[in-house]
Amino acid sequence: MVLIGVLVSMLAGPWETAPKIEPAPGRSSLAGRSPGQRTTFAAMRALLMALVLAPLLSRAQELKSIHEAPIPLVSVQVGYAHQWPGGDLSTRFRDNSNIGIGAWRKGERNWLFGIEGGFIFGNKVIEPGILSNVVNSAGQIVDKDGIMADVFLFQRGWTAFAVAGKLLPVLGPNPNSGLILKAGAGFMRHKIRVQSQKNEVPQIEGDYLEGYDRLCAGPAALAYAGYQHFGKRRFLNYHVGLELMAGFTEPLRAYNFDTEQYNTGGRLDLLTGIRAGLSLPIYRKPDESFRY
Repeated sequence: MVLIGVLVSMLAGPWETAPKIEPAPGRSSLAGRSPGQRTTFAAMRALLMALVLAPLLSRAQELKSIHEAPIPLVSVQVGYAHQWPGGDLSTRFRDNSNIGIGAWRKGERNWLFGIEGGFIFGNKVIEPGILSNVVNSAGQIVDKDGIMADVFLFQRGWTAFAVAGKLLPVLGPNPNSGLILKAGAGFMRHKIRVQSQKNEVPQIEGDYLEGYDRLCAGPAALAYAGYQHFGKRRFLNYHVGLELMAGFTEPLRAYNFDTEQYNTGGRLDLLTGIRAGLSLPIYRKPDESFRY
């Protein structure tokens, strides 16, 4: 850019690079040339300036504004979803929360592809009798010192997907906003977190914990339909929509201590939710003035 600035200043301004020297006898100076010669020299200088600036000007003209036409961009997404379980998952948990993060790239034809993941958490565990064999006759769980212990059950898990989809520029303020449809394939993992507060309970710690946490994992699919909004000035950018996750999982623990049974067979774990969040678009803005 410094070199371009020097060329522009040289071409645009008068060429006075040295003190004026009187021409030798028999030679004429630039000022002494005929009007036709001066016109030819000015035309050559204008042509040289056009050759230098043309690539830059054409490059600036190729860039389009986000409110004029579909443009390539990368969107970083952060959002929250409230989800309800279905299938086999509904016998273990109730509704949960999901914090998600992802990024996708959209082309000029509004096709997109990217990656996204989420952290699943909740405190509504309904697995029947999961701690029945560590509860005494009074319905209490005691620690190693015989003191009643506080034991809590939580839902924990995560998902990761590679996604592809299409943005349909309807209902939006510009050709880069509108209805968005996505589908993805990836992985799902979830378990019951057994946590004791301020107590050491040997019967649900260490290797024994694996007999109670119901850890499951496997391939998963994602479907999403929603609205994507990109503002003209990058300040108001958000997304909201409905999503369905389907996990084709299997138990990763061979044996459950409470049921005294082996874990066999596959599972269908469903999560249906409403997701909303913020979007950070990254794209090149056309420069309305030439700078160097």
